[in-house]
Amino acid sequence: MTDSRPSAVFVREGETWHATELARGPWDPRAQHGGAPSALLAHIAETTATEPGWQLARLSVELVKPVPLGTLSSRSTTQASRSTTRIGIDLLAGDTLVARAHALMLRTQTLDLPHGLPGWSPSQLLPSPQECDRQVRTPGLPEGVYFHRGAIESRVAHGDPSQPGPAAAWFRLIVPMVQDTPTSPAMRACAAADFGNGLSWVLPAQRYLFSNADLSVHLTRQPVGEWIGVAAETQADGAGTGTTLSRLYDQQGPIGVAIQTLVLRERA
Repeated sequence: MTDSRPSAVFVREGETWHATELARGPWDPRAQHGGAPSALLAHIAETTATEPGWQLARLSVELVKPVPLGTLSSRSTTQASRSTTRIGIDLLAGDTLVARAHALMLRTQTLDLPHGLPGWSPSQLLPSPQECDRQVRTPGLPEGVYFHRGAIESRVAHGDPSQPGPAAAWFRLIVPMVQDTPTSPAMRACAAADFGNGLSWVLPAQRYLFSNADLSVHLTRQPVGEWIGVAAETQADGAGTGTTLSRLYDQQGPIGVAIQTLVLRERA
């Protein structure tokens, strides 16, 4: 029996992007996981800065509406200076704005920095993905062909994602984000960064929705290798709001941070 799953999360068709079922998120079977459009928007930002020597330092994504599966279009504006390029990107389903991103690109350079600069603690996320074998399973989230099941491989580093509280895990894409296009390090980071709220949940998904309305990723450097580590912690409030803070890693050490604003709702 052949596997009929798509071979990529998105297929480019001229000036549009077709989101396959591998982009599907856990909250609504008609809508995408936030990691899928975030990685796509990172791709659009990186390809908009056509000159070499630019690096994605920040991507702020507003998930204006549930981003649907199917065909999307994009439009962008660019403001460039000597050291920075700022790119605004709108993602549309038909004529409806569903997501908006602001990307900050920095011109790279080589600096002779002193050795032994202070940094984050811990300086590495351990154990490594090669030493981990337990997959992330958030109770109440669906099984099947989803972004968090069909497009991503996960391995728990510490904590217990089956219980509420902080946790850390490694994530890697197992299919291309865009068909016939290399997946960049920044795209990998943005795809993984959106898993923080499901990794470090504090409310049971059987009773509550805790989807994120935005995602802001700040990258100190470009990640190396396929695996992205996410060490996440979530706070929630009875007013229906929450925040997830995630520290991002590769196997060499820290690469940046991500913040999500959560919309909390009790299920019907």
